[in-house]
Amino acid sequence: MRKKIAAGNWKMNKTFEEGQILLSEVVNMVKDEVTNPNVEVVLCVPFPYLSTFGKLIDTSKVSLGAQNCYPKASGAYTGEVSIPMLKSVGVGHVIIGHSERRQYFNESDAFLAEKVDATLEGGLTPIFCCGETLEQRNEGIHFDFVRGQITNSLFHLSAEDLQKTVIAYEPIWAIGTGVTASNDQAQEMHKVLRDHLASKYGQVVADEISILYGGSVNGANAQELFACPDVDGGLVGGASLKSREFTNIAKSF
Repeated sequence: MRKKIAAGNWKMNKTFEEGQILLSEVVNMVKDEVTNPNVEVVLCVPFPYLSTFGKLIDTSKVSLGAQNCYPKASGAYTGEVSIPMLKSVGVGHVIIGHSERRQYFNESDAFLAEKVDATLEGGLTPIFCCGETLEQRNEGIHFDFVRGQITNSLFHLSAEDLQKTVIAYEPIWAIGTGVTASNDQAQEMHKVLRDHLASKYGQVVADEISILYGGSVNGANAQELFACPDVDGGLVGGASLKSREFTNIAKSF
């Protein structure tokens, strides 16, 4: 059975004190209320908080995630953070290729492939993001575009390494806009992605990959989205900053 995942991406939000309060609330709520043993909750918090938060999280219920990484293990890369650094403070997951990283920091498919490799080599789980713009969807090239992102950044992996990877489909037109892909749109793209994985690795492998939906997921729409057969959870932005709402999302499986 594929793992069901509720991953919160705090992005560049919350002071350290605010983050501690939010973390404590989420950890306690999840511990008390999320009873499905197949559900994994991941909190991807800002870099400065990882070391302290890693000591506060009950890893049996909640995992710690980073929002980015650099593919080199060490060196003269001022301002960057490596996988060994992240691993040393208890990080288990790393978001790679979020559309905001692609857009604002010009991260290419080839560079993201390097990050995926470094993450897997370090024993951490990459949450690899893909998704199209509204213009690409309107032009009817959205399926080919997202398939290309997967091919360029993941298809060099062995089947064993692919099975250690989580994919997050995030339509760029739905991120932070309040607009959510319809259940049919989300399921359609997730099925396209799973079929694309099967074309390279076979259906058995493809059926073991958790594919998350991201894009204005909230407590009101999560249950219907997660009921889609190929949607295995959510990469949650704004709603992950509200402990009650994020916990309700994690209970929506």
